[in-house]
Amino acid sequence: MITAWAHGLARHRTGRLLAALTGIALAVALVAALGSFLTASKATMTQRAVRSVAVDWQVQVQPGADPDSVLSLVRAAGGTRAALPVGYARTDGFTASVQGSTQATGPGMVLGLPDGYRARFPDAVRTLSGSSTGVLLAQQTASNLHAAPGDTIGIRFPGAGLRQVRVDGVVDLPQADSLFQTVGAPSQSQPTAPPDNVVLLPAARFAALTRGATGVTTQIHTARDTTRLPSDPASAFSAVTGAAHHLEARSAGTALVGNNVGAALDSARQDALYAQILFLFLGVPGAVLAAALTAAVASAGGERRRQEQGLLRLRGLRPRQITGLAGLEAALIGLLGGLAGLGIATLTGRLAFGTASFGASAGTWSVWYAVAFVLGVAVAAGAVLVPALRDLRTVTVADTRRQEDLRRTRSPWWLRYGLDFALLICSWLVFRASSGNQYALVLAPEGVPSISVSYWAFLGPALLWIGAALLLWRLTLLALTHGRPGLARLVRPLTATLAGTTAAVLARRRRPFARSVVLLALAVSFAISTAVFNATYHQQAEVDARLTNGADVTVTEPPGARVPPAAGAALKISGVRHAEPLQHRFAYVGSDLQDLYGVRPDTVADATSLQDAYFAGGTADQLMRRLAQRPDDLLVSAETVNDFQLSPGDTVNLRIQDARTKSLRTVPFHYAGIAKEFPTAPKDSFFVANASYIAKATGDDSVGAFLLDTGGTNQQRIAARLRTQLGTGATVTDLTQTRGTVGTSLTSVDLAGLTRIELAFAVLLAAGAGGLVLALGLAERRRTFAIATVLGAQPRHLRGMVLSEALLLAVGGLAGGALIGWALSEMLVKVLTGVFDPPPATLSIPGAYLALTGAAAVAALLAAALNGIRGSHRPAVEELRDL
Repeated sequence: MITAWAHGLARHRTGRLLAALTGIALAVALVAALGSFLTASKATMTQRAVRSVAVDWQVQVQPGADPDSVLSLVRAAGGTRAALPVGYARTDGFTASVQGSTQATGPGMVLGLPDGYRARFPDAVRTLSGSSTGVLLAQQTASNLHAAPGDTIGIRFPGAGLRQVRVDGVVDLPQADSLFQTVGAPSQSQPTAPPDNVVLLPAARFAALTRGATGVTTQIHTARDTTRLPSDPASAFSAVTGAAHHLEARSAGTALVGNNVGAALDSARQDALYAQILFLFLGVPGAVLAAALTAAVASAGGERRRQEQGLLRLRGLRPRQITGLAGLEAALIGLLGGLAGLGIATLTGRLAFGTASFGASAGTWSVWYAVAFVLGVAVAAGAVLVPALRDLRTVTVADTRRQEDLRRTRSPWWLRYGLDFALLICSWLVFRASSGNQYALVLAPEGVPSISVSYWAFLGPALLWIGAALLLWRLTLLALTHGRPGLARLVRPLTATLAGTTAAVLARRRRPFARSVVLLALAVSFAISTAVFNATYHQQAEVDARLTNGADVTVTEPPGARVPPAAGAALKISGVRHAEPLQHRFAYVGSDLQDLYGVRPDTVADATSLQDAYFAGGTADQLMRRLAQRPDDLLVSAETVNDFQLSPGDTVNLRIQDARTKSLRTVPFHYAGIAKEFPTAPKDSFFVANASYIAKATGDDSVGAFLLDTGGTNQQRIAARLRTQLGTGATVTDLTQTRGTVGTSLTSVDLAGLTRIELAFAVLLAAGAGGLVLALGLAERRRTFAIATVLGAQPRHLRGMVLSEALLLAVGGLAGGALIGWALSEMLVKVLTGVFDPPPATLSIPGAYLALTGAAAVAALLAAALNGIRGSHRPAVEELRDL
């Protein structure tokens, strides 16, 4: 009997089975793909964090301790690949006499590097010119001293006097911040910037020159074996932090570990947790939606199943046997749909990422595939077996002979108690709490192994999604129940004399129709919210890169260089449309030292992007016009406004160095507005003023940087040409380079892949929600169409009935989905503010993708309608006999 029943399902219920299989396959594929990718992304984050560090540990030898003993201790520590002693010596300054002029600098640092250091730590030092060994000057120091390879400079050591050395090369120190950190000090106590003046010496030369000098210390630079670290950044952070603490404990106070690799993993673990949050925010709704699609597909044939169940009970089958047949259908759908879903996930991985595992290890990949498969079987059981068991208990044989809408006359409980309104109110309350100024979705205290997520913030979007869906369900039921006259008028152009009948049929079938509208709306809202979030994230990543770099290409002059604005003419090489000078000074307001940027208000926007969101108290254009019309106007940060209780028009006295007297001079300004962000400016406090006013007040019009507009093209090529043209005298950065610098591992790895998977599945879900449910609903109503044909309905009338339902479903689902998607996008972006830097002023709308999603849904509805029309043309006698 079971075999015969299975053959019968395959032959006569093929469409229903395939539709349910599709829903299961999409759910399984989405969970398997996203889960595998999430795990692989975390491992990639760990690898990227480890690779980004030049020196894993900087072990500071404490005063009075023996460096050799500490070196032996570090080398003996488990996981140490290499450990070399590096000398650090403070200096009172450097001098150089070049081409008849003498240059002098302020205090600096001298490092003594042992043999083999460059080979062990290749990313710590980068050669710019000259030799890669011997006496090496940092690029900034070479610029300050006007020195080049072959020149002689003087180093003034405290307690040892002036020592002369000959320069062999000029180098760059890519990770100078960590190289000159204060080991053991908290982040707020670290130097605000690395020293400008640095000389690297061979270890033997360093020891000879610093003999008798004070302020000499030793660090043990250590390379760790990071290949055995856990793949998860949080676990890797705990491992390296524990190893560092273990070494400090064994050293008995003689060593302190500067854990650079731990700091990198500390940042990566927060990115990993945000990736997990995005998986929950953006991925789980897709899996839930696919499961709901399966349930809707199964319920579309629910009436047919109940009739079949009643017939089997009349023929004497026991409840256990009927349960077995329902279980067989659920097993077929679950097993075949699960296998199909795993196949889709494998194909997705190979096409999008080149591997079926999405880059995850075999163990984690197989676990996620197994979890997804079990989930698919569970969804199939819930969609097919559970309703069958419920009907066995609650539906009699006589009930199966009546239409569902005649059996169910009472409204659902959630409709009677207003659950939709309650959910929306709760969603708003949670959103208000979770989007407050002091709210942190992810809390990762620096250096603390534990990391926490406020998961209750997920309630806001989740409750909005569910509440809005139930509200749309309520409105659809109300429209179909009380709007029959208006509905008849709407469908009359398509159904002619059957307009009233069509409206009555829709009103009678209002529950399944409302379910179809809600399912389509949820699918469309999922696609919209995912696409808008993705587009907004990429928009803000580009904004962050432009803010950091300043323009397409930026040429930054060394501190103290007297470069006039006219020097920008030499930078206008082929491909450069505009070169904008930007002054960069420092100014005291009270006792607070802040960056001061001098701009040419009329032309600064020609080279860089100034968004209204960067300012308060006026738009970007308005504030630039104020600076042009009143040169002594000043834009300040919000923090300064609050600290000094400023009001528009207040006088702000800044103390700026006068180029003529080399002393600080008080220059009056007037507060005109707030600058929250500005190209090349730091994240905290700074000033923006008119460059001509600053030059006049200080007697110095020198430029700190030139912002070059290349039209958004050929940035790397132009930057390379300028580096060759300018040599080591200036720093040239381009937007492409800065994107990689400021982008976190979340930016470059996870979000792109996560949304690429989700956007593809969102289109499929929208098409499935629109087409499959409508097609099955029409297939289950063949009896209605056959009876209408017997009563005299013409093919054009039946065609109009089908098209009317499809059109109303499309309008209701797409319009409802658009509204829910918009509200959900606004809430997601606000709740996930921590992902964005800077936070967006407006959402980015990916019009092309949304048009594709809408077109896919409409095409699926149209295909289902055409299939229904084709089926309605069968002879009524044959149709009634088959049914």
